[in-house]
Amino acid sequence: MITFVFIITGIYAILILSFSVGFKKVSVFKSQKKSYKNSFSIVIPFRNEAKNLQPLLDSIKNLKYTKSQYECIFIDDDSIDKSVNIIHQNLDKTNIHYSIISNIRKSNSPKKDAINSAISIAKFDWIITTDADCIVPQYWLCQIDEFSEQNNSKMIVGPVMYQSTNFSFLESFQLLDFLSLQGATLGGFGIKKPFLCNGANLAYKKDAFIALKGFHGNEEIASGDDIFLFEKFYKKNPTEVHFLKSKAAIVKTKPVNTWSELIQQRMRWAAKSSSYNLKTGKIVGIIVLLTNVVFIISMIEIFSSHENSLSFLYCLIIKILLDFILIKQTSLYYFGSSKKIRYFELGSLFYPFFSIYIVLRTITSKYNWKGRNFKK
Repeated sequence: MITFVFIITGIYAILILSFSVGFKKVSVFKSQKKSYKNSFSIVIPFRNEAKNLQPLLDSIKNLKYTKSQYECIFIDDDSIDKSVNIIHQNLDKTNIHYSIISNIRKSNSPKKDAINSAISIAKFDWIITTDADCIVPQYWLCQIDEFSEQNNSKMIVGPVMYQSTNFSFLESFQLLDFLSLQGATLGGFGIKKPFLCNGANLAYKKDAFIALKGFHGNEEIASGDDIFLFEKFYKKNPTEVHFLKSKAAIVKTKPVNTWSELIQQRMRWAAKSSSYNLKTGKIVGIIVLLTNVVFIISMIEIFSSHENSLSFLYCLIIKILLDFILIKQTSLYYFGSSKKIRYFELGSLFYPFFSIYIVLRTITSKYNWKGRNFKK
């Protein structure tokens, strides 16, 4: 048993340290020019988002980009609240070009259908997706425009971070988890083995999307509008898929408000992982899962194994230290400090149990997303 624990811990150490090194290898992008070339179609699916739309719409109105060079396409996925009215009230008297269309359902994935519906009427060469509960930065389009020109990109993975509003354990736990995901995303790009992205800040060329047949092949998987598309782009054009490491391009999103919502969200994320096509994503997922199992075993063995209790304790400490290195590194970049890393010790002890629970729930249960039930 102790040999197995040591092997998995060692593999995990190599993985996390490689992400930490890769994180540093991704250069920070700094904008230089003041005139812009590309035009963008911003795609925003929504379903009953009346409570969340106002901050997004305010941020869209504050975008620093020529109004004629972008449009916003909102896709209404059977909302029954006042979402549509809120969009009209905010944008009707502005110079922003926008449209609200109804989602055309053709598959088991409402969000993929919504993005397809928008792309079918999009006027511009670049598609950018974000979510209705996000806030986009003022120079978002400026950053994507210049970065794409400098790097000859066909897909740009943008940074996303939670907007902290309180310091509860629930929110801090989500932030710790999200920091680790962003660290792994950046680290993967740095070691030239990217495997993650986030649809809240994802840009790609429309003609490339069409050439790759978009979401064809994974329409029956409810989520994954970002990861599966990213995998297609990267497999076809690995040198034209890049991460935009810029604080001026960070899209902010909200953590969920209850543990029940968090469980459903993580089940949705876990449900798509078994269908990943890139080997890196699958390997990382297996390593993380095994490490969480080993962590739980070690916690038990500390108290039950008289001969190796100290060795099991060392394995626990190693994992916690490795996680702290990557999370702190990510926090320093996104927030400029590590002050928002709260409840780290408690979160580190709790996460392996939470993670295994999510895997078991995903295998045995349906998950709820926007008022609809889906199977794995």
